[in-house]
Amino acid sequence: MKLGIASGKGGTGKTTIAVNMAAVLVRSDMQVEYLDCDVEEPNGHIFLKPKIESSKPVGIPVPVVDETKCNCCRKCAEICQYHAIMVLKKPLIFPELCHGCGGCALVCPTGAIKEQERPIGVVETGSARGIRFVQGRLNVGEAMSPPLIRAVKQASAVNGLTILDSPPGTSCPMVTTVRNTDYVILVTEPTPFGLNDLKLAVETVRQLNLPFGVIINRADIGNDEVVQYCKNEQILVLMEIADDRCIAGAYSRGIMIVDAFSAIGDMFAVATKKILNVCNYQG
Repeated sequence: MKLGIASGKGGTGKTTIAVNMAAVLVRSDMQVEYLDCDVEEPNGHIFLKPKIESSKPVGIPVPVVDETKCNCCRKCAEICQYHAIMVLKKPLIFPELCHGCGGCALVCPTGAIKEQERPIGVVETGSARGIRFVQGRLNVGEAMSPPLIRAVKQASAVNGLTILDSPPGTSCPMVTTVRNTDYVILVTEPTPFGLNDLKLAVETVRQLNLPFGVIINRADIGNDEVVQYCKNEQILVLMEIADDRCIAGAYSRGIMIVDAFSAIGDMFAVATKKILNVCNYQG
């Protein structure tokens, strides 16, 4: 079973939910895997403190043109939707814009275009607390994270329950992460920004036809508009976590809140049971 943890905006506590849920699930003797798909800023390791056992470079194929074969027909530039190729007196390649689709090589009538790997980041694997740990690290300056996110997902190797910690927002990185998951948890906060971005996230997962529920973090700040929205939209609220200074203190020290507060561990256990029941998971 694959469980995506996402949020419409950053700073809602998405990673906090993901790592603590993984810790609670592994206590139930489940095979649990945590994938940190927030490859631009992975921070699940701060809390899980894994032992990294392997690191594998990841790249995407980008075109290389043999100018002696090129007749400047412009077919490559015409097919590229991302303007990674421009043909003037000779072809110009912009590797940072290339999505690695391979279309330019397919349409080249003279066979002038070949592909070579351009590194974009690494996938690291290890273990922590009995949890298999996988994270991606995007190279500084890279504009596209979805290829690396897909590599992180391909590194999954657990038959039990996989938790995918998504990048914030509702753009391509988030969609790439939660696509083909069995259930999505949307983490939000009871503020005007939180509600606005929750609505965007709800619309996104509904477009993807994915079952989902909501966890409200810092539930006693702001107002009750998020709760009312979920009620009106018939969205299951899985859990509400209070805005507690002690929780914030544990977080700031990199301590798992389910370790610091047993009552919150019980809340996570109840929330995960709701999800497993909705998905009819028997693992």
